[in-house]
Amino acid sequence: MKITVLGAGAGGTALAFDCAAHGHDVRVFDFEQFPDNIAKIAEQGGIHAEGDISGFAKIAWSGHDIDEALQDAEIIYVVGPAYSTVPFGRAVAGKLKEGQTVIVTPSSCGGALAFKRAAGLAVDDESIRVAETSTLHYAVRLTEPGKVRVFLKLKAGNLLAALPGKHTGDILDLISDVYPSMEPATSVLQTSLQNANPIIHPAVTLSNAARIEMTGGDFLFYEEGVSDSVGRLIEALDNERIAIGDALGITILPDPVMGMRQGYMLEANYGDGYRKAPGFLGIGAQPQLDHRYLNEDVGYGLVFMSKLGQQIGVATPGIDAVINVATIVMARDYRAEALRTPESLGIADHSAEELASL
Repeated sequence: MKITVLGAGAGGTALAFDCAAHGHDVRVFDFEQFPDNIAKIAEQGGIHAEGDISGFAKIAWSGHDIDEALQDAEIIYVVGPAYSTVPFGRAVAGKLKEGQTVIVTPSSCGGALAFKRAAGLAVDDESIRVAETSTLHYAVRLTEPGKVRVFLKLKAGNLLAALPGKHTGDILDLISDVYPSMEPATSVLQTSLQNANPIIHPAVTLSNAARIEMTGGDFLFYEEGVSDSVGRLIEALDNERIAIGDALGITILPDPVMGMRQGYMLEANYGDGYRKAPGFLGIGAQPQLDHRYLNEDVGYGLVFMSKLGQQIGVATPGIDAVINVATIVMARDYRAEALRTPESLGIADHSAEELASL
C-alpha cells in the first residue's frame, strides 16, 4: 500500500518506520522549516529505530514537495502536535483525490474537524475519508536525525473514529496489519476527550515550573515530577474531563485505567502509577516552559475542554484554574487566542446529542 506521512517529528518518523517495516511504500513530508530529519532520511534511504520496535526500514521518498509526497497515496497520516493539523490541511487543500483516507494522529482535541475545515472539506464529505486517533501509538523520541527510540508501541487502548462515523470499521480494517489493536470509538469527541495529554502535561509542568527553569529540565518528568500532590491535581482535571464525557453520553476512561490497558502503567492510580510506569521510564522534562506541554496542551486542549464544558453545562474549575495559572506564568492569554474551540471547529451551536453523534 502507498502511504504518505505528513510530519517528520518523532511520532511521524516512528509511524513511517512501522508502516515501511510492514512492507508498505512510504513517503515522508514536512515543511521546509524542518529540514534536518527529512534530509537525513533521504540521505540514508530510510529510518533507524531502537526499542520496542527496531531495525532499519527503507523509505521510498522524503522531502518538502507536497505534490510529490501525495503521489498515488492511498492513506495519508497527519502526525504532529495540534498546531500542525491546520497547516497540513491547508497544504493539501485541493490536492486530495476521491477514495483517499486521511488519519489525524493524534486528534489533540478535534483534529479531524480542524483538518477538514483547513482542507476545504465539508464535515459530511465522504469522497475523502478522514479519521482521528485518541493518541499517538508510540511513546517515542528522536535520538538524532533519521533515528528514533520507541519506548513503547501500544498493545491496546488507542481509539479511532472516522468523520462521519460510519467509515470507522472500514478504516480500522485498512490499517489492521500495522495497528491490529486499534479500537473503534463512538465518535470523534470520544477520541478527542480520551486524549489525556492536556490533563497530565500542564499539571506536571506548572507544578515543576521553577525546577524546569532553574535546571533546564534536568530531571525525569514522570519519575521525579509527579509527587502525590501533583497526582491529585492530575486526578482533579481527569474527573472534569470524564464529567464532560458523561454529559455527552460518552465513556471516557480515567487516565491510569487507560494507561494500564495501553501498557504504559502498572498501577491504576495518580501517584506511583505515573512514577513507576514502564512506558514513562527515562523520559526527561522539557528544557523550558515555552514548550508544547503548555502551548499545545493548554492552548488547544484545556481551552477546548473548558469551552465544551460551558457549552453543555459542565463546570470545570480545575481545568479553568490551570488555564489561568498558565496564562499568568507564560504571559500569554490562551483563552483569548482561542486556538482550538467549539467555535473554531464549527460545532458551537450543537446540542449534547448532536455533539455525541459527530
